[in-house]
Amino acid sequence: MKPRLLIFVLCCLITFKLKAQTTVQAIPHIQYYGSNAELLVDGAPYLITGGELGNSSASSMAYMNPIWPKLQKMHLNTVIAPVYWELLEPQEGRFNFTLIDDLVKSARQYHMKLVLLWFGTWKNSMSCYAPGWVKTDQKRFPRVANSTGGPEEIITPFSKDASLADIKAFSSLMRHVKETDSKFHTVIMVQVENEIGMLPDARDHSTLAGEAFNQPVPAKLISYLSSHKAGLVPEMQKIWQEGGNKTSGNWEAVFGKSLATDELFMAWYFAEYANAVAKAGKAIYPLPMYVNAALNAPGKKPGQYPSAGPLPHLIDIWKAAAPDLDLLSPDFYNPNFKYWNDHYTRPDNALFIPEHRFEDGVDAKALYAIGHYKALGFSPFSIETDNKTAGEPLSQSYKIIQQLSGEISKAKRKGTMEGVLLSKDADTVRLQLGDYVLTVAHDLTLGWSPKAKDANWPLTGGIIIALTNNEFYVGGTGLVISFKPIKDGERAGILQVDEGVFVDGKWQPGRRLNGDEDHQGRHLRIPAGEYGIQRIKLYNYK
Repeated sequence: MKPRLLIFVLCCLITFKLKAQTTVQAIPHIQYYGSNAELLVDGAPYLITGGELGNSSASSMAYMNPIWPKLQKMHLNTVIAPVYWELLEPQEGRFNFTLIDDLVKSARQYHMKLVLLWFGTWKNSMSCYAPGWVKTDQKRFPRVANSTGGPEEIITPFSKDASLADIKAFSSLMRHVKETDSKFHTVIMVQVENEIGMLPDARDHSTLAGEAFNQPVPAKLISYLSSHKAGLVPEMQKIWQEGGNKTSGNWEAVFGKSLATDELFMAWYFAEYANAVAKAGKAIYPLPMYVNAALNAPGKKPGQYPSAGPLPHLIDIWKAAAPDLDLLSPDFYNPNFKYWNDHYTRPDNALFIPEHRFEDGVDAKALYAIGHYKALGFSPFSIETDNKTAGEPLSQSYKIIQQLSGEISKAKRKGTMEGVLLSKDADTVRLQLGDYVLTVAHDLTLGWSPKAKDANWPLTGGIIIALTNNEFYVGGTGLVISFKPIKDGERAGILQVDEGVFVDGKWQPGRRLNGDEDHQGRHLRIPAGEYGIQRIKLYNYK
């Protein structure tokens, strides 16, 4: 081969390789570093300030048309929208992508991204969005059987035909998204199934399930338990240890006879099923994929809540059986916000809150989830609902998060960010950032507002970022922050406090607040009911 021709060929090969690498890199993906992670879209960090549509909203283009402007006014950057198997594949093998195309078109028009929810085999435990040709063919697509042998409206995860049919439909969806959106990245993530769970019993009692239950525990699970023994969640450690840490035998031989064992068994097969769907979709277009959990209520036994989903006490089962899922995520319709987030925030599982009851306080929770837990995003459910008391505050919090997003990304990597969530029962927290101990109190602790005497205080919260050892950004609502130097014998003084905004990622200061607003140098304050960002610089004196 002539030298010039050889050089030309080599240049072509290098260019092709670089283009291929760029294309792969540009696909939205989750990148972990240390104990944190970021969702990257077009190579840049992306924080989801989202809202999930009601279950049926995305089934009608006419219904959705007036909703988009409202979502834009709420400062959403992402809409989480269902895709329905029954409408995607109304007849077997015949696909209709009209609704998907309209979602994508509208999202682009209103400058938003999409997370698609695959309502496939299961939605809130049941198989209500499976196509009619699946629902009516119980021989081909058998149901879960309850303890008396009766069928439930739940397709069994032991049905190979159901799995293959779901995989075929989901693969068609991902292929269509790739063909129509891979250059635009409007769709940035996909949820596989929805709130998988077993009801009204802890396990399926069908013939197929019984056969699997009496088979040896999968070697893949035993291998995972053995290699992760020291780091298993307490519930998993306990049930395996009580059974003698056995490495062979069927489910009851290894884990004992109990409802907990029944739930472990179902969790494994639900997770394997979901993983097979996700793996097939990723083979076509590898967007980040996750499953969501309907959180169990305290005191309920397996079968009394949607059992066997990706719940904290089953997270080891799901991690072992579903390695192709990027995230396990909580849906919030019960209290104990901090408790559940603690359990879903792990080095191998970044926190993403795809669904939270659309209620008062979501504004503060969004700030706290991103500031404290370094969450990838936050999203109330049924976001199109006319809920002004929650919607307007959420909009204000989203404005703050979006303005701070560049600083949040830098602070996550440096470990210089915290978040706070305050209420009447937990009105003060202390934390250390830079060279100071910060005492962060609920604004109503000052007693200046008539609302301070109310029985219930609104949730307040914020994000605090250390720029240097003595300079901070504070964004949020209802906060009073005082500062104490770590160095003994010194006191902190406020050099300056500015309110301001970020424009195109650059800080634009507004008023200087070195008067009544900071109580003549005593503290930084953002009153309850108000939302904003302040930048404070401190100095020390003796």
